Amino acid sequence: MEHPVPGGLQGEKEEERVLVSEKSWRPCPKARKRLRGCLEWVKRQLFRVGEDWYFLFVLGVLMATISFMMDFIVFRLFEAHRWLYQEVGDILVLKYLSWTMYPTALAAFSTGFAQSITPHSGGSGIPELKVILTGVVLEEYLAIQNFGAKVVGLTCTLACGSTVFLGKLGPFVHLSVMAAAYLGKMRTKVTGEYENKFKQNEMLVAAQAVGIASVFGAPISGVLFSVEVMSSHFAVRDYWRGFFAATCSAFMFRLLAVFNSEQETITAVFKSNLKIDFPFDLLETFFFAILGAVCGLLGCCYLFCQRWLLGAVKQNRLTARLLATDKPIYSVLVVLLLASITFPPGLGQLMASRLTMKEYLTSLFDNRTWGTLVPNSTSVAQGPGTDLWLDWYHPSATIFGTLAFFLMMKFWMLILATTLPLPAGYFMPIFVYGAAIGRLLGEIVALLFPRGLSSEGDLHPIIPCGYALAGAAAFSGSVTHSLSTALLVCEATGHLGHLLPVVVAVLVANAITQKNQPSFYDGTIIVKRLPYLPRIRSRHMASYQVVVEEFMERQVVALARGDGFEEVLMALDGSADAEYPVVESAESPTLVGTVSRAQLVTYLQSHKHPQAPPGEKLATAGTLGDSCPIEPIMLQLSPRTSLHQAHHLFELLKLQRIFVTRSGELVGAVGRAELRRAIEELANPK
Repeated sequence: MEHPVPGGLQGEKEEERVLVSEKSWRPCPKARKRLRGCLEWVKRQLFRVGEDWYFLFVLGVLMATISFMMDFIVFRLFEAHRWLYQEVGDILVLKYLSWTMYPTALAAFSTGFAQSITPHSGGSGIPELKVILTGVVLEEYLAIQNFGAKVVGLTCTLACGSTVFLGKLGPFVHLSVMAAAYLGKMRTKVTGEYENKFKQNEMLVAAQAVGIASVFGAPISGVLFSVEVMSSHFAVRDYWRGFFAATCSAFMFRLLAVFNSEQETITAVFKSNLKIDFPFDLLETFFFAILGAVCGLLGCCYLFCQRWLLGAVKQNRLTARLLATDKPIYSVLVVLLLASITFPPGLGQLMASRLTMKEYLTSLFDNRTWGTLVPNSTSVAQGPGTDLWLDWYHPSATIFGTLAFFLMMKFWMLILATTLPLPAGYFMPIFVYGAAIGRLLGEIVALLFPRGLSSEGDLHPIIPCGYALAGAAAFSGSVTHSLSTALLVCEATGHLGHLLPVVVAVLVANAITQKNQPSFYDGTIIVKRLPYLPRIRSRHMASYQVVVEEFMERQVVALARGDGFEEVLMALDGSADAEYPVVESAESPTLVGTVSRAQLVTYLQSHKHPQAPPGEKLATAGTLGDSCPIEPIMLQLSPRTSLHQAHHLFELLKLQRIFVTRSGELVGAVGRAELRRAIEELANPK
C-alpha cells in the first residue's frame, strides 16, 4: 500500500505546472518591453502639457453631455404632458386634472426623492458655493450623493414646464462644481499625489463657468458671469482654465444638438434673425436707458419681496412645520396653486402658459412687431409649433394686455416658486421676465413711433426684439448684480447689433439695484444665515475710520510655551477654537505661533496626567513647547488696521481667524463672526 508523501513528488509537479502556466501567459518578453517603453513615452509626452488640460476637457464634455441628455428627457416628458392634455378631449374637468396633476406629481417626486437622499439638494446651490469658495468647509454640499439627487430632482422640476417657471442654470453650476470635486479626488487616488486645497479651489473656480456654458452654450459670458457672481477676488491665472473648460462644454453641448438632427450646424441656443443693417436709431438710446431704470426698480422690488417671503415662510407656524417635516406636501400645495392659475382655458390664456421656457424666449426674441401683426391675423392661437407669437394673442385683450398681465402675475408667482424645497434654478425665469419687460416697452415705443424716431431720410422702424434683449440682460443683471448678462444675451442669440444699448440698460439697472438691495444670492445667504462676509456697501469716510480695536475679541484663550498637561486641558475645556495662540509666557505675552486643537488632543492622549497612578504606560507630560510643533505666525493685524483692510485680507486669503498684536504682544483676535458683526453694525448701519 502506497502512502502520499506531503511536499514530495506531487508538490514538485504542482510547482512545475504553475511555473509553466506563468511563462505561457507572457510570450515575447522583448516585444512587451518595447511596448511598455512606448507607452511610458506617450504618457510622458501627454503630461508635458499638464494634466489640468485633460481634467478640464473631461469635465466640460461630461457636463455638456449631462445637460443635453437632461434637456432631451425633459422635452420628452413635456411632450407627454401636451399629448395627455390634448387626448382628454374637451371635457373641462379632465383637462384641468391633466394640466395640474402632472406637474404636481413631478414636483412631489422631485422634492421627496432629493430630500430623501440629502437635505442639501434643494435650491440652486449658488449661495452655498459662494460660501465654500471663501474658505468655509461645507463638505455635504459637494458630496457625490448630492450629485445624483440633484440630477434626478432637477429633471423632474424642469419637466413641470412653465407652470412652475423655474430653470436649471444655478443647479448646473452646483453640479459642475460637485463633478470637479469628485474628479479631483479620483485624480489624487490614481496619481497618489497629496490633495492640495489650492489646486482643488482652482478647479472649482473653472467648474463654475462650465455649468453656465453647458446651459447657454456661451463660454465667454459664462466665465465672466461666474467671476462676477461667485468670486469676490479672482486670480488671473485661473482665467485660462475657465475659458478652456467652458469652451469644451459649450462646443460639446451644441455639437450634440447637431448629432441629434436638431440643427444643421453649431449655432446659438436662441438664434435670432435680427437684421443688423440698422439695428437701432441713436435716439433710441434714451428709451434703452429708461428700460434699464424700469428693470432696476422692478429688480429692487423683486429682491425685497423675495427675501421677505423666504423669511416669512420660515417664521410662519404652518409653513415652517411643513418645510421641516413634510416638504413634498408643501411642494404639492404650491405647485397645485400655480398650475391652477396657469390653466389655459382660465387665466393661462392671458399668459401664454402653454409655452416652454425656451419657447418663451424664442417668441419674445421675435424680430417682428406684434402690434402690426395682430390686426392682420386671421387665426387664433394654434399652440406651440405654428407661430409662437400667436400664444400671446387673445381676442379680448391686445398684445399689450397679455404682456402686462403676464408681468403682473409672474412677479409674485416666481417669488412664490423660489420657496419650493426642490432642486431648481432661478436665473432663467428672471431672464424670461426681463425679456417680457423689454418686449412690452419695445411694443409701446413702436406703437408711439410707427415710422421710427427719425423724421428725415430713410424710415427705420422700431424693433421690439432689441428691447427684449436689453430687458432680459438688464433685469437678470440687476437681480444678480452682474454686467456680463449683456454679453450673455448676445452669445445666446448670436446677435451683436444691440450690444451698446444693452450695456447701457444693464449699467443703469445695476446702478439702481446695487445701491438699494443685496443680490439674489447674497439675500439668500442672509436669510439662510450662512457664514459669509457681506459686502461693505458704505463708502463714506466714517466707514474707513472703523478700526480692528473697536470690534476684535479681547478674551482670547492662549497658551504659554512652558504650559503643561493641566493648562492644555483647561484651554481645551474653556473654548472650542480650531487653533490656539502660543505666547512666550504669562508675564511676556509675545505671540510666537499657533498650535492646532488636534495636536493638543494628541498631546493629552499620549502623555500621562500628573496625578495618574504609576502603573500607566504613558510618557510623562512635558511642556507644550517641547512636545507640540508650534506653527509660526505668517500674518497678524494691528489694532489700528481699518475694517476695509481686514475685510480685504479675509476675502483675498480666505481666512477664518487672525490674531491682533501690539508691539508683538497678543491683545485680541478677529474671526468671521466679529468681522461680519462689524460690517452690519458699524459700516452698514440700518
